[in-house]
Amino acid sequence: MMSFNGLLAIIVGLLTIGVIHPVPVEAASCEPLAALRLPAGEVTSAVAVAAGAFTPPTAQGGNAAASSPFASLPAFCRVTATLKPTSDSDIKIEVWLPAAGWNEKFQAVGNGGWAGVIPYGALAAAVARGYASAGTDAGHSGNSAAFAVGHPDKVVDMGYRAVHEMTVHAKAIVAAFYGDAPRLSFWNGCSQGGRQGITSAARYPADFDGIVAGAPAVNFMNLHAGRIALNQAVNRSAAHMVPPEKYATVHAAVLNACDGLDGVTDGVLENPRACRFDPQVLECKGADAANCLTASQVQGAKAFYSPVTHPTTGKVLMPGLELGSELSWSTLGGPQPLGNAVEGFKYVVFQDANWDWRRFNLATDLERAEKADNGVLNSSDPNLKPFFDRGGKLLIYHGWSDPQVLPGNTINFFNRVVDVAGGEAVGTAMQLYMVPGMNHCRGGAGTDTFDVMGPIEQFVASGYAPARIPASRIVNGTVERTRPLCAYGQAAQWNGTGSTNEAANFACVPE
Repeated sequence: MMSFNGLLAIIVGLLTIGVIHPVPVEAASCEPLAALRLPAGEVTSAVAVAAGAFTPPTAQGGNAAASSPFASLPAFCRVTATLKPTSDSDIKIEVWLPAAGWNEKFQAVGNGGWAGVIPYGALAAAVARGYASAGTDAGHSGNSAAFAVGHPDKVVDMGYRAVHEMTVHAKAIVAAFYGDAPRLSFWNGCSQGGRQGITSAARYPADFDGIVAGAPAVNFMNLHAGRIALNQAVNRSAAHMVPPEKYATVHAAVLNACDGLDGVTDGVLENPRACRFDPQVLECKGADAANCLTASQVQGAKAFYSPVTHPTTGKVLMPGLELGSELSWSTLGGPQPLGNAVEGFKYVVFQDANWDWRRFNLATDLERAEKADNGVLNSSDPNLKPFFDRGGKLLIYHGWSDPQVLPGNTINFFNRVVDVAGGEAVGTAMQLYMVPGMNHCRGGAGTDTFDVMGPIEQFVASGYAPARIPASRIVNGTVERTRPLCAYGQAAQWNGTGSTNEAANFACVPE
């Protein structure tokens, strides 16, 4: 009789080359998965975890003190593996399999920043809802781009290969454990995870049935260039720098001008692009003061809202920040550029740990970045037709007040995808939801708490994107207000009756 290990090896091999669908395999316990043989990789452990017993390993980027996402977890099988599709690859993955109550679906979860850690919190959220789930460190250790120096294969792993390899092997592990392949497969990620999801749709259109991409960092290297250039613009002299203590002054002036456009004064702009505001109105009439801006500071404020353009061609490389983002201007406008952007140029472009961001020259360094990356990390291909043609659904969300991945970057990319796929794809293959008042992936004054897996499942099942997604603002554990997140092109407007804190009293109307 064939051994358990031998049978699993055959299944994995056939799944990998797409020859057969998985056949039932008895898996009475988690531990036998440790003997599973993987093509170009190995399972390093398979351990049954009792309900509420998981503690993330701090050495791998977890936070043992942050136990709340894990204390209520059901029992699950935790499989760890290392994948080596190239001689220089070292991709760590984890696959978590609910011991009971599996919903017959697979949810892969994304990273943030430069990855380098397993996304334990996202894995926990997926398993808590009954999904078999998988996450990866994207092929390196530590949330830094330092791995890229002298390791082009690791850059490719980070760019797209690690997620694909993880997905292929995780599905095989799921099939081996349950005896059936997942009925549906989903991706869920924000920021870097959003970029990973978009990249999967473009490069591996058969990997997922539905993809959720929050604040996707597409145009990745161009974003890094734009971030450094914006920092240079707003800090071009000490006189032009807007002091952080004046951010609130500018923000209050923006709200005073436009907060009531949606019929409600609540500290949030439902549609910042409907707002007409010029920082010039804050120019001091006399001496500098806390409640006004000097003439130079007015120019500095305008630079935050202005797009970064190529100094020679005039092409827009990165949109400016949106009105309403003022309280977070320090993210891109602090004394130094955003660290993630500096690391991109230091390690990926110049391959030099000693490179000084003060030497950055947009005209020459952007071209150098595009050549160095060669599309591996940039994720700017708008042709998602193969993904859509096989029935894939893409749900994108982005906070209007995001100070890190500019909202206009996502809107521009969305429109480019529409240009390629055709207008009929909107609402039937993809949809974008802008989140008023939300910062990067979460936070801010808006309704930043909302479910994405229910909407993407609805999208996949029905073929139509939800017209609106319920969202809440939660303060100290209490729901303060709810709002609908409207499909892009529409904004929430109060009906004029009922509580302004209840989503039911708001309609999504054309902007």
